[in-house]
Amino acid sequence: MINTPLFDTTSLMAALPEIFLLSAIVVVLLLDLFLTKPFKQVTYYLTQLSLLTTGVLAFNLIGEPETIILGNSFILDDMASVFKVFMMVAAMVAMVYSRHYLLQHSLFRGEYFVLVMLSILGMMVMVSGHSLLTLYLGLEILSLSLYTLIAIARNRAGAVEAALKYFVLGAIASGLLLYGMSMIYGISGSLNISEIAVFANSATLASREVLIINFGLVFLVIGIAFKLGAVPFHMWVPDVYQGAPTSVTMFISTVPKIAAVAMLVRLLIDGLGAMQPYWSDLFTVLAILSIVLGSIVALLQTNIKRLLAYSTISHIGFVLLGFATGVITGYGAAVFYILVYVLMSLAAFGVIILLNKKGFEADLISDYKGLSAHSPWSALMMLIIMLSMAGIPPFIGFYAKLFILQQVISSGMITVAIIVVVFAVISAYYYLQIIKSMYFEDGDEAQESIPAPIDIQLVVSINAVLILVVGLFPDFWMQLALSLF
Repeated sequence: MINTPLFDTTSLMAALPEIFLLSAIVVVLLLDLFLTKPFKQVTYYLTQLSLLTTGVLAFNLIGEPETIILGNSFILDDMASVFKVFMMVAAMVAMVYSRHYLLQHSLFRGEYFVLVMLSILGMMVMVSGHSLLTLYLGLEILSLSLYTLIAIARNRAGAVEAALKYFVLGAIASGLLLYGMSMIYGISGSLNISEIAVFANSATLASREVLIINFGLVFLVIGIAFKLGAVPFHMWVPDVYQGAPTSVTMFISTVPKIAAVAMLVRLLIDGLGAMQPYWSDLFTVLAILSIVLGSIVALLQTNIKRLLAYSTISHIGFVLLGFATGVITGYGAAVFYILVYVLMSLAAFGVIILLNKKGFEADLISDYKGLSAHSPWSALMMLIIMLSMAGIPPFIGFYAKLFILQQVISSGMITVAIIVVVFAVISAYYYLQIIKSMYFEDGDEAQESIPAPIDIQLVVSINAVLILVVGLFPDFWMQLALSLF
């Protein structure tokens, strides 16, 4: 590990992706002010170019020695670099889908792209945070950007209501997280993750100190569970998913989840790994509650965005189970699962956006009746995605669930594994319900094949095919996830 002085300019190369993205945000923001309406598309292309360049810079840092800069508050390691690359790829795909939606619904504005880049900057800071302060700063940059993004359709009452709910609940969750951090700082005397880890590992801890650490730990877990959308801190998820514009829902359901997992790793594994027996029990309870509630309540939904919200809650339960095992292979399986979930969620929302047209959101399950008749290609893409989410082999969703279950059983949690399998079977019903609507029910005669730009059709196709192809070679990606630990 390399520790560097606070203002050593050569060491700032470790933060080059963040520095570049921040500069790009300033350039795009200023340039957008001077672009007339016919040239507004320039903002979109500049955003994509900025994300691509940031991703390339992050990719070039993979394999570099672990470096801690800026007064021990920012860390460069392989986990940070790999997560940033995946975040950039997912964000670029989300932007391709978003452009079609924003144009259809008259929401194509420069500030949308600036807010997306700002939120990604916050996520990058979270991923590389090596101090409680840096992690919190990244979280707030992300959260404030998302609150504004949700309300960007200011003429929609549902979007404004969703933004307010998320803002109020998010502020409470941030306060709880900050309170937990203050307890950890108060007892350890440091904001630095490494120093907190040394303190937590100390064999001379008094019972009073252990009690205070555990007290702070509970609040940290609450803050992380809120950001991931785990039960019982999930109350914002269905309302925000349904109320927000579909392009924003897609973004919230994918890229920030990677950053939330990174924050979990930094705080609980890197910082409080010695307290693993305490926080793994909490995660086990949260995971079971999330899988049970997510699977059952999703059965009652008629809105596909709301259904996918409860589906997300269930998937997050699987991710938490991986971390609850307390072993490296379990952590690797959890990271693998979250990356697979992001791939599937992007594809699902891509098809929903593909079917959008002016005045028609395509957000009800009934909107998919007879889809195979008038748009067989879209129906096939959705079929692949739904089968993967249900965990049907040979799709990648099956292997993601399988790897988690293997680790749960290896850890001796047989009862938990049985509960998870039962509810995984139950959850397959609502995915099959969408397939049934597409292939076995008659749709509206007035429905026509929806023309969509070639770029979104191509990216949706690649996205759906990847779900199958990666499912045929899951071991490589699992080994990559394991290598991060």
